Amino acid sequence: MNFIAWMIVACEVAFWIVIILGLTVRYIFKKNRLSIFFFVLTPLIDLLLLALTSYDLYRGETATIAHGIAAIYIGVSVAYGKSMINWADSRFQYYILKKGEKPERLRGKEFSQNERKNLLRHYAAFLIGGSMLGLIIYLIKDPARTESLFAVLKTWAFVLAIDTAITASYFIWPKKEKGTSKVG
Repeated sequence: MNFIAWMIVACEVAFWIVIILGLTVRYIFKKNRLSIFFFVLTPLIDLLLLALTSYDLYRGETATIAHGIAAIYIGVSVAYGKSMINWADSRFQYYILKKGEKPERLRGKEFSQNERKNLLRHYAAFLIGGSMLGLIIYLIKDPARTESLFAVLKTWAFVLAIDTAITASYFIWPKKEKGTSKVG
């Protein structure tokens, strides 16, 4: 695995460590201001990955799939970051603090609407990460060095199209509401 691939793994681990630290400091130690500090570190982790990736390419490295995944990681982190923190917060409160209601699995119309929100986040992530990939391809101006970035962009566009079709299917064939069953 190359350096950028390791940095993606390190940034993902750092992201979740910072979130867990933020939640622990907020709820266990009752230090709300300090918890905000930890949550503010999450975009700094993205900036670090962006800087490392940019520097690697600036030095003349040929872009790899890992460089493309770094752009995806940053796009997803920006687009989904707040919802991932909220997700972790609700589970931390229920499973660790034993407070509140168990996070419920969504069904029916609520599930479909949630998936639509997630699809919109996916589009936002694609716009952010895809713009980064496009900018890198444009700035390097060497198709031989950026071939894998274009391949990542095409693959991601295909995945987004599949995600769009799956999300549309939830509105056509919604998940059954809890307690309902097929009568046949």
